[in-house]
Amino acid sequence: MPSGVSRGSGKNPTDRGRPGVKQHVLVDGQGIPLAGDVTPANIPEIKELLPLVDSAGPLDEQSGEPTHRPEAAYGDRAYDSEPHRAKLRQRQIDPKLGKRRTAHGSGLGKYRWVVERFFSWAHGFRKLRFVTEKTQEMQFAFFNLALALICLRFLQPSNC
Repeated sequence: MPSGVSRGSGKNPTDRGRPGVKQHVLVDGQGIPLAGDVTPANIPEIKELLPLVDSAGPLDEQSGEPTHRPEAAYGDRAYDSEPHRAKLRQRQIDPKLGKRRTAHGSGLGKYRWVVERFFSWAHGFRKLRFVTEKTQEMQFAFFNLALALICLRFLQPSNC
């Protein structure tokens, strides 16, 4: 393994092969994180859609299935996949995913800003902006810590 490459990161296809990670998150309408994951940059984002949806929310003790599901899931063009749309519909989730090879201005921006704002909050923690951790477990741990701290900000009274 070349020096400076962590085991949990892969070659970033958009950055001339430099190592990198992608942070995936499912947020509610206010930007509160419901589920998150970190993957190497060379893994397609669509592979994380269903695992994120399935891991969100409290689980039923008997079946292990989530007791709450979102009514709709918004995503950009990276999530354009008819099989995944069908699987979301099977879960009673209305897929609102951007379509590739269509004109920009789909209107998803008025919903996507909530996710972008979340990433702005998350990247306020310097540890998440750059890959400095050697293992994927440590990257995931710091990402989960950021998710927890962002949730805590919503729970604290505004005068604290």
